Amino acid sequence: MLRERLRQWDPRVWNATPEEVAAEYPCDRHLTVPFRSFVRAVDVAAPVPVVYRWLCQLKVAPYSYDLVDNLGRRSPRTLTPGAEDLAIGQKFLIFEVVEFVRDEHLTGLIAQRHRRSYGEVAVTYRVTPAATGTRLVGRLDVGATTAFEQARRAALAVGDALMGRKQLLTIKELAEAGARTE
Repeated sequence: MLRERLRQWDPRVWNATPEEVAAEYPCDRHLTVPFRSFVRAVDVAAPVPVVYRWLCQLKVAPYSYDLVDNLGRRSPRTLTPGAEDLAIGQKFLIFEVVEFVRDEHLTGLIAQRHRRSYGEVAVTYRVTPAATGTRLVGRLDVGATTAFEQARRAALAVGDALMGRKQLLTIKELAEAGARTE
């Protein structure tokens, strides 16, 4: 049973529809090498502006497993004033903002200092209205041209499957809590 589940598990996709996997995202425009995409998605019972505001918090903290990717510091559980003020070139996570549309998407390209470790990577976080509030999709494009880069990409897929899922679920939880108190 466990062996069958592991065989069916695809680290490239979590909770995304076939349409979300096949869709084009702004991050696709920012890599000049062949890439594979990893897509994670979640429904959030909160309005688009609330969810987008929590996405802007990625400038402040990773909102994943804080012990692993935030040196043990807990990601803030309240909104940081001014975090929603985005600008091209700003840092968030291991990326720099390359484009954004308020209440639609936040797109980044890996910062130069992280390319040696991760290779060519671009990301888009997209929010769209849904029947239950908001659909939040995270799309990570990871480039690779050599065998080493392809192996690194495979490892990154597994790591991101765990970390990206946790990140989206944390944003969901915080946005829903925020929407209930407003």
